[in-house]
Amino acid sequence: MDIEYIINQYYKKGTKLYDIFIDHADKVREKSVYIASRIAHVTQNSTSNIKPDIKFIEEAAMLHDIGIFMTNSPSIYCMGEYPYICHGFLGRELLDSIGFPRHGLVSERHTGAGITLENIIANSLPLPHRDMVPVTIEEEIICFADKFYSKKPKWVGFEKSLDKIMEEMEKLDQQNYSHLPILNNNSHLDKKSDYNNKTHSERFSGWVKKFLI
Repeated sequence: MDIEYIINQYYKKGTKLYDIFIDHADKVREKSVYIASRIAHVTQNSTSNIKPDIKFIEEAAMLHDIGIFMTNSPSIYCMGEYPYICHGFLGRELLDSIGFPRHGLVSERHTGAGITLENIIANSLPLPHRDMVPVTIEEEIICFADKFYSKKPKWVGFEKSLDKIMEEMEKLDQQNYSHLPILNNNSHLDKKSDYNNKTHSERFSGWVKKFLI
């Protein structure tokens, strides 16, 4: 797989969009490989079946945002026609079309901490009606690593704190789970046991324990 060739088909070197795309992708790649390598080291002498495919992670992390150029996101120099939330499934369609469906699933499933079919229907999101939640360890790692880096020009290159990311995940929950019962006055969302039905903040918290502790 020639990552540079694929990226250069859709992003022109020397443009602000190219620079933003590459910087973000590279940061996510580095973070993802660090996490995957740490997991591999911790589990090498155990009976764990968690063995991340690091070569695949390097490739998929660089391509996870390949669909952003098709969105209407002027703040990051994307002049397409689709809402930004569509960039994941658009990236999947693009990667599927050139023969990389496994990488395409990473693209589709990395937005937020994954978007459930329930999210999509309840909030009338402009997305295909299917679960878009990370399933494999590689998808989880890249989705998790992605949350540490913004593509907004003033934040490019800076790593977010866990507290900042959790704040962002909780805001997503407030937007996307407003239809769920409220447990108390602190606006804690109804807890669900099924992985695909967890909130963004619940899934992210689970990854913190899984990857960093």
